[in-house]
Amino acid sequence: MASHTWILTLGLFLMVSATMATAPRKPVDVPFGRNYVPTWAFDHIKYFNGGSEIQLHLDKYTGTGFQSKGSYLFGHFSMQIKMVPGDSAGTVTAFYTFEFLGNRTGQPYILQTNVFTGGKGDREQRIYLWFDPTKDYHAYSVLWNLYQIVFYVDDVPIRIFKNSKDLGVKFPFDQPMKIYSSLWNADDWATRGGLEKTDWSKAPFVAAYKSFHIDGCEASVEAKFCATQGKRWWDQNDFRDLDADQYRRLQWVRSKYTIYNYCTDRKRYPTMPPECSRDRDV
Repeated sequence: MASHTWILTLGLFLMVSATMATAPRKPVDVPFGRNYVPTWAFDHIKYFNGGSEIQLHLDKYTGTGFQSKGSYLFGHFSMQIKMVPGDSAGTVTAFYTFEFLGNRTGQPYILQTNVFTGGKGDREQRIYLWFDPTKDYHAYSVLWNLYQIVFYVDDVPIRIFKNSKDLGVKFPFDQPMKIYSSLWNADDWATRGGLEKTDWSKAPFVAAYKSFHIDGCEASVEAKFCATQGKRWWDQNDFRDLDADQYRRLQWVRSKYTIYNYCTDRKRYPTMPPECSRDRDV
């Protein structure tokens, strides 16, 4: 009887654990100046509706960019972006660890993500999007806490990077970072490995941004811990992992839209990186 009780208790525990995760809170729409400042080519940023929307302009002379006012150690960061329409080959629209690689008219955008730890990246993943990102605004978000980093597109998780420090994999748990965004020319590599060049007759190229949401632990760049550790919504048990439905959506993205994954690149990594199994990348 005792063993049956133990099995029943374990089963209930697993059921509760499986439903413990939840979706991130809805981002709060705030104007650009609340959380961000321009960093270069100030005249190539255009403001609308009191700064609640902006446009970044790229021409043959320069692109432009902006950064967060503060540095953050963990949090939830989100932006709504409408990509450069038409012939965007050679251009890159960037937000945090998202890079959107432009393409010729009629060809899909490529979304590249990367994870940087200890000053090193080399963990690229690339996907096609399941919609045209030039037609409307879409939300691109990152949830980063002590346990995982999750990348979302319109609340659909497209990538997860778990804390695998116990496997010898570095995790950014003591690296406060600013949030950067930019529109720039990268026609030496961005489209078909640099074969497709930017057509400057189509300039200016314009990317639009709104909803400049930041909910993070603000810290100095020298900080090694978050002073509010364990007290913020994104730092609770619900966000230590994805739930079953989120993993199903993640698998849907991986099976239908992934075009490159460093975890399966045996030329670069003859031995699969140890975090890949834990992240369910293979």
